[in-house]
Amino acid sequence: MSKKILLLHGPNLNLLSTRQPEVYGSTTLDQVNAMAAAHVRPYKVELRCEQSNHEGALIDILHVARDWADGVVFNPGGYTHTSIALRDAISAINIPVVEVHLSNVYAREEFRHVSLVSPVCLGKISGFGWRSYILGLDALLGHLGVISAPQL
Repeated sequence: MSKKILLLHGPNLNLLSTRQPEVYGSTTLDQVNAMAAAHVRPYKVELRCEQSNHEGALIDILHVARDWADGVVFNPGGYTHTSIALRDAISAINIPVVEVHLSNVYAREEFRHVSLVSPVCLGKISGFGWRSYILGLDALLGHLGVISAPQL
């Protein structure tokens, strides 16, 4: 049986390639989604990609995902640092969530160093631009047993 993964993008990520490209890169959200889909295709993983600028909509998407997804790769954007409600939603759905960020949040403003969602996520990857999503998918797929460790 193939695994099902939600790739969830938070606020302002619809503006990728035009919003601060020196920080977030020149890759569009559609390109990120296409690269993510191509990356998981050999593993026969079903990938659904969603984006919202609205906290409640993100929570609703997470709630629905608990009924179909085996895991989530989530870039909560600015809500990372402010949303107890998203933290509670992640905790409530009882499926693994990998937190990802395009930029190295620790090399930026101090308020970005604190994540309210990290404590309820499987792990966190940041600072690798669009590759953060690929690394997050690999981490989740490894956790789910889809990708195994190489033979030494």
